[in-house]
Amino acid sequence: MPFTIANTVIFEEEIKKSRFQAIAEIVENEQQVKAFLEKTKDISTTHQCWAWKIGHHVRFNDDGEPSGTAGRPILATIEGNELTNVIVLVNRWYGGVKLGTGGLVRAYGGCAGQCLMLAEKIELIQKKEIVFSCLFNEWAIIHYELTQQQIEFQEHYTETGVMVEARVQVHQIDPLKLKLQDVTRGREEIKVVDDQTHDA
Repeated sequence: MPFTIANTVIFEEEIKKSRFQAIAEIVENEQQVKAFLEKTKDISTTHQCWAWKIGHHVRFNDDGEPSGTAGRPILATIEGNELTNVIVLVNRWYGGVKLGTGGLVRAYGGCAGQCLMLAEKIELIQKKEIVFSCLFNEWAIIHYELTQQQIEFQEHYTETGVMVEARVQVHQIDPLKLKLQDVTRGREEIKVVDDQTHDA
């Protein structure tokens, strides 16, 4: 079962006069990656190197450091901790002493690793995106059901009723299908959009 981190974690250390700061954060898609990198942009840094893993997709960036000395070691710490849906950014403020390629690998990988050691790990649960519709007079019952089961949803009002988009755990789908068929007397069905994985 894959894991992610429970919350944002920051770790700082100094290595041969260079200051390193690692920030680990949960991300569920590339839009969240872009938002995180935009939010943490810091022109005072010498380098901002990062790596992320979402599901089976990975990406990393050395941001001007010698190729393979920063982003890849950060990614290795994410994978070594068996984590997914996470980005780790390591900021470096150069202190005047060169570390060499081996030193950079150890510094970036080590700082990212220390940061992830501080993070609380939580299990990921498979969720699916679903879509369904109902009439206005049926919505109150279905709304109550979604709220009781603590399901994330967004409703859109149309001329004929309500269209609902929701993220549900796999085991919640069948009971919800039965409820919807019961309330709408078999008129409406749940459509499963895609598979996603989210923290518990």
